[in-house]
Amino acid sequence: MTALLEKSLIKSHPLSDIADKVVSGKRLSADDAIRLYQSDDLATLGALGEYARRAKAGPGRESYVYYIHNMHLNPTNFCAETCRFCSYANPDERSRAYRWSVDKVLTEAHRGAKLGISEIHMVGGLHPSCDLNYYEEVLRRVKTELPHIHMKALTAVEIDYLSRLSKLSFEETLIRLKEAGLDSMPGGGAEIFDDGVRARMKVKKTPASVWLEIHGLAHKVGLKTNATMLTGIGESPEHKVDHMLRLRQQQDLTGGFMCFIPLKCYYEGTDIKDEVTEPSESDLLKDVAISRVLLDNFPHIKAYWIQLGQELAQLALSFGADDLDGTIMEEKITHAAGAKTPLQMAKDQMERLIAEAGYQPVERDTVYNVVRVSSLTPAVVPPLAERSFAAVRP
Repeated sequence: MTALLEKSLIKSHPLSDIADKVVSGKRLSADDAIRLYQSDDLATLGALGEYARRAKAGPGRESYVYYIHNMHLNPTNFCAETCRFCSYANPDERSRAYRWSVDKVLTEAHRGAKLGISEIHMVGGLHPSCDLNYYEEVLRRVKTELPHIHMKALTAVEIDYLSRLSKLSFEETLIRLKEAGLDSMPGGGAEIFDDGVRARMKVKKTPASVWLEIHGLAHKVGLKTNATMLTGIGESPEHKVDHMLRLRQQQDLTGGFMCFIPLKCYYEGTDIKDEVTEPSESDLLKDVAISRVLLDNFPHIKAYWIQLGQELAQLALSFGADDLDGTIMEEKITHAAGAKTPLQMAKDQMERLIAEAGYQPVERDTVYNVVRVSSLTPAVVPPLAERSFAAVRP
């Protein structure tokens, strides 16, 4: 146990009772999590997240930080439902909307396969011609031509849309897609579960109860999935805590979530920036640390470097994250909204980022089996208690 965490256990520390729960493995309450959001003690929050991460990792893996060699494919950017915070399918961009043929998807998949990827992360908008038959054909052809590639594809929002187009139940839709080659599902489309925030942002797609139902059914039919939370769209700490607790409850029921990914909104191409508060770097680090201690039944927490940027993602590893995501190749959704991070990152650079942050780089597959432990030796970095947070934007 670090000296910093031992200090937070002293009874006079304002978070001592919560620190005691974390160390003793007791489940945190909504009030506990809200108090953590209200605290400006970043060092202690980081220490709690780091402690929980190490405990969750298990013996011999305490320093492991994962990444995957993957690519993103977005078959269409047309969307029948347009949320106010979305630049990817913004109505003003309809003239530039595209819809790839199945052959085009396969061409792109082969391009990634030549670079050695093990996973395709495939999501897109809601296009009426990209129906269940279209995605079944895509999945079957990828699996026929590239059987070693894991297909992590189709958010709960897309499953909802495909089931309505096909007039099939969610479960029937999932079973057909799994039979065609779907291996797991990403966690997009959750946004913030609160109805009030969703109404202000004109999120008409897939309400919280349906999103959770679809993921529960995916777990039932044997598909592992991820979960996300989008911040910077007018939510409060209470809304974020409520969101995470609903995810925790679903995980208690069906147990198929692999990873939680806190996301931030980018505003280019939207009309919401003047009425919402952009998350600060401090806020984003809190999301990582608090999710790690609150989501005690989630195996992994991701610091999504494509959104956070490389330096903040490295720091987030000291706040409870144990995954940086992947090499990605041409991510479109966040960059359509103004993200300036690189469009892809080579494996050696990914490993170097992890090692420089003081952790052991580990290449994984989609479901977190270890592919290779890097030969890079983790750097010796100052303990969190000794680091300055002066550069972190409050």
